[in-house]
Amino acid sequence: MKKNPTIYVVGLGPGTEAMTTPQAERAMAEADVIIGYTVYLDLIRDRFPEKEMLSTPMKQETERCRMCFDEAGKGKDVAMVCSGDPGVYGMASIMLEMAEQYRESVPAEVVVIPGITAAMSGAAVLGAPLSHDFCVISLSDLLTPWELIEKRLRAAAAGDFCVALYNPSSHKRADYLRKACAILMEEKSPETACGWVRNIGREGEEYRVMTLAELAEEKVDMFTTCFIGNSQTRISGDRLVTPRGYRL
Repeated sequence: MKKNPTIYVVGLGPGTEAMTTPQAERAMAEADVIIGYTVYLDLIRDRFPEKEMLSTPMKQETERCRMCFDEAGKGKDVAMVCSGDPGVYGMASIMLEMAEQYRESVPAEVVVIPGITAAMSGAAVLGAPLSHDFCVISLSDLLTPWELIEKRLRAAAAGDFCVALYNPSSHKRADYLRKACAILMEEKSPETACGWVRNIGREGEEYRVMTLAELAEEKVDMFTTCFIGNSQTRISGDRLVTPRGYRL
């Protein structure tokens, strides 16, 4: 008896083959069709030239998920791809939510395949900024009210967490990083060690280290991830180091 189709929700990491896990590569190889945002499909097209690939434009995540279940309903194994990790601002949650709607009509198994998220890959470029307790906060208010983002920033600052900021700026949100830094400086010193990485793991990768006050004045974009240290984080040469607390 044929098994139920599988929908793999695959994290590509930064997108390069070297930083995509073997598990993710295997899932895409086993899938009959790969679905994703066009930009993400372009990252893997050369690796799977024989695969059927389906896409939708940006901001059509729900439609892409329905496409997965439509294809699974035809008996196909499907890979839904996204950058980073699918469980970190990715497609895992919406796919599992939608699976509840399709449980009777399309009894597909949804399998989440982890990937290297920007907090991890960006931290490695900068050195070791997240070596102690940290949190990840997105500055995009497309799905989260800015008032809630502010609340989370204040809580992170009050708890002296290291922070990785996703989606720090866009054309419509040009001043959001400045606003976030101002909130963090209500509790954190302006001299707190910080940094950013752009195009992590891709062509044109670049990074800088600086203070929190300087970070507030930086021009960044949606391809940038920002890192704010805790009270113990220091700049060592061109790297960031957050001590874990070991005795040297």
